[in-house]
Amino acid sequence: MIATLVCGLAPDYHSLFIARAFAGAFGGILGSLVQTIVADSIPFERRGKALGTVMSAFSISTVAGVPLSLFLANNIPSLGWRAPFIFIALISSLILYVGYRNIPKITGHLGQTHEGSRLSQIWNIFFAHQHLRAFVFMALIMLTGFSVIPYIALYLTANVGIDNSYISLIYLCGGIATLMSSRVIGHMADHYGKVKVFRVLAVISLIPLVITTNLMPVPLWVVLINSTAFFVLVSGRMIPAMAIVSQVVEAKVRGTFMSLVGSVQMLASGLASVLAGMVVTISADGKMEHYNLVGYGAALCGLLTFCLVGYIHTDKQSK
Repeated sequence: MIATLVCGLAPDYHSLFIARAFAGAFGGILGSLVQTIVADSIPFERRGKALGTVMSAFSISTVAGVPLSLFLANNIPSLGWRAPFIFIALISSLILYVGYRNIPKITGHLGQTHEGSRLSQIWNIFFAHQHLRAFVFMALIMLTGFSVIPYIALYLTANVGIDNSYISLIYLCGGIATLMSSRVIGHMADHYGKVKVFRVLAVISLIPLVITTNLMPVPLWVVLINSTAFFVLVSGRMIPAMAIVSQVVEAKVRGTFMSLVGSVQMLASGLASVLAGMVVTISADGKMEHYNLVGYGAALCGLLTFCLVGYIHTDKQSK
């Protein structure tokens, strides 16, 4: 909250950059803590629906974030670009109060002893055999999506011929659809089994993924159907995946483990963008080339997650 407020009060670019870095660093930890609290508070049998609710909240922020920020910046001329940062800081104060009153105090694990220093504990948690499988699993999931996602807008405008003004509509439709589907996917994961639902989504999501990276000039409605399916299915995989991964570790070290999972996700998503950027090129006529190769590589990573998920589930994850 403080770092975001400082963003809104930043006098120059360098101050804004540093404040935003702090906001991102602590925000990343918060994301891991949210998933940890859900895992500690909700029984595994109902955790898919709970995580689906959390994912739907992310969808709301995705759908509403950019349009609301632009609205505030354009309609509060005295603040301009500072308005969204100040608004987030204020609304976060309200969320902090609601969270303080309602989030359960999870302290049962605090009395348990840990051997060695904090650094050695993190080392042991990271390199535990079962945990490494989970980290590789999550890295492959991020590679599947984020090698393709950062370049979708450029490919649609340069190769498919979609006007740049429709890109926001494409993301809006995808965000709204994801918002509506997240809880449904979570419920299905609880009812039919997390592993089974993940495998189904992992396979089906490859269809719009491969289509996206091979798409030729088509009408806008075709693009909307495919892109919406892409966002629903690719993001939907994360719901059963996070439920599965959250159960791999003991409750006493789940906070550390989930923070490491978050770090692996961020590192893998950045690596995915860099690797994809090394493959794609821009031709003389401005079109993107070799994006289809990125799609095939992403599909391979998706198939690997299909295989690997069977090796990380525990006895509680019999389905």
